[in-house]
Amino acid sequence: MSTTTDRPAELTGRIVRPDNSDYPDARACWNLLFNHAPRVIVFARETQDVVNAVGWARQNQIQIRVRSGGHCLEGWSSVDDGIVIDVSEMKSATIDTASNTATVGAGLNQTEAVALLGNVGFAAPTGTEGTVSLGGATLGGGFGLLTRNFGMACDNLVAAEVVVTSNVDGAKTIVVDEETHSDLLWALRGAGNGNFGIVTSLTYTIHPLARTVYVTARWPGLGNLPWVFDAWQHCAPFADNRLTSQLEIHHDEILLVGVLASGSEAEAIRMLKPILSIGNPDVSTTNASWADTYAGFQIPTPEEPANWKFFSQFVSHQFPIEAINLICGFMSTAPSPDCNYFTNALGGAVIDSEPSGGSAFAHRNALFYAEPGAGWGTRGGTPAPEDPLTAKCQAWIAEFSQALAPYINGAYTNVPNADMTDWQTAYWGSNVDRLRTIKAKYDHDNVFHFEQSIPPAPSR
Repeated sequence: MSTTTDRPAELTGRIVRPDNSDYPDARACWNLLFNHAPRVIVFARETQDVVNAVGWARQNQIQIRVRSGGHCLEGWSSVDDGIVIDVSEMKSATIDTASNTATVGAGLNQTEAVALLGNVGFAAPTGTEGTVSLGGATLGGGFGLLTRNFGMACDNLVAAEVVVTSNVDGAKTIVVDEETHSDLLWALRGAGNGNFGIVTSLTYTIHPLARTVYVTARWPGLGNLPWVFDAWQHCAPFADNRLTSQLEIHHDEILLVGVLASGSEAEAIRMLKPILSIGNPDVSTTNASWADTYAGFQIPTPEEPANWKFFSQFVSHQFPIEAINLICGFMSTAPSPDCNYFTNALGGAVIDSEPSGGSAFAHRNALFYAEPGAGWGTRGGTPAPEDPLTAKCQAWIAEFSQALAPYINGAYTNVPNADMTDWQTAYWGSNVDRLRTIKAKYDHDNVFHFEQSIPPAPSR
């Protein structure tokens, strides 16, 4: 166990300040809609660097933000005049195929994790965006194209190393598992991002997986959307657990993506037949390793829009035709080509495989996750405040999200709804009071806080 004992604490690791030449790159996050100027950025190389940074920040009364992959969609992983503790360079990985476990540093991103596990014939559930930190995805829940087969990423989290506050102005490292600090492990499974401390490593259950069948189907235009969407929502959440599928709807195209774990192309097509029989989609299939498939559908960051605004929505009942028509109407008037409406089927192992000790993830019974999103601007081009599309896209996505609100049953902390009033209940449901109690135990002084962090329960 590491603790900060000497005073004053000193920063260690790779330290970047505003007068350093690499500061512009160091402070930039994935979503360029937000632009913060921290006083200092510490790129931790080892856990002691994190301990030192937390102690230094507390002793100097400087606000802390935690960053891993830099994908916090509302810019909350950075802060003006504060310290950003960045764990993205902590990329250790130890895989134990005998015990079906892997321990990884908090900086390992999802592409890296998929590739490392694939090299030894294993997999773990991840999200679909490869540059997102695996730890960041996990601590909010974590779902993607293996979720119905293996459960949420957080369901597979069995231990973690966490830097928490200690004494008046220090920090220490604790190991969290089902035997030690099990209450914090429960909280980290779905509510762990930046709330209780800084996670520096994570241990997962991993699963043997040699090959997957990857299916895509494309329908030009939106003419088939009412029938495709309705068939998908009645089929995808109830399919064989090995199959997870998504819809991505653009202004000029409907895209279905599906992954069948350990099956044949014929099986996958048969399972998706209720959807694929509508219209005349362009269908393709590949049978390959999961690592190769995952790498194949990644989009390099420089090719992605500079600015994004998303709203997250969990759906517990099939959409009526009125809701589907709303999606069709809004997507047909999208203000930029990079606007989309995205869904991910749940069910399967999400319902069947809650981990021992439970989790703070509160949307286990949702049929699917949905996400209206607006993307615009070019990286290296016009800054968001000067781009006329910024106001148009923000107004469109806010109206789109509000129109669907009557059909929604919760939100996703990894894709925060910044203006939501009752966001705590939307993210964590009936778990809020328990989370606040755990927050008070491990971070009584609310050192780890941001715009939508969990507040500690009041002292009794």
